[in-house]
Amino acid sequence: CSAFRSWSNPRIEWKFQKGSSLVLFYYGGELTEPYRDRVQFSRTSIRFQSVTREDSGKYICEVVGDGSHIAKSEVTLIVQGQATSLSPSLSLVPIPVPIPCPCPLSLSPSLVPIPVPILVPCPRLLSPSLVLVACPHPLSF
Repeated sequence: CSAFRSWSNPRIEWKFQKGSSLVLFYYGGELTEPYRDRVQFSRTSIRFQSVTREDSGKYICEVVGDGSHIAKSEVTLIVQGQATSLSPSLSLVPIPVPIPCPCPLSLSPSLVPIPVPILVPCPRLLSPSLVLVACPHPLSF
């Protein structure tokens, strides 16, 4: 937020504008929903840990300081492409992986035909890992 100054006790607000709607993003020292779990805040910036196309729009930083001085800066975020979110315990490999087919995995005594591709545990990778497998035969679980 280039509007931030070294004022004593400034009030910082972030707003999100998409079309004609304006939503408070950060107010009163708190991130609002749905940003609370996805955004890190500092006095001079916000940092998304993950974004969706719905996050595309204009973000407005407004700083109110000494004597009600107001400074404002804006940044436009454009999210393109397919949304992808990975957690630290999950690895998605969307390319062919050398696993024999039909895949020799036994997770339960029953046989269940599963549409492919699916995510299966892969003992050949560092644990815990999942691999995206495209197998032309039903998998045994």
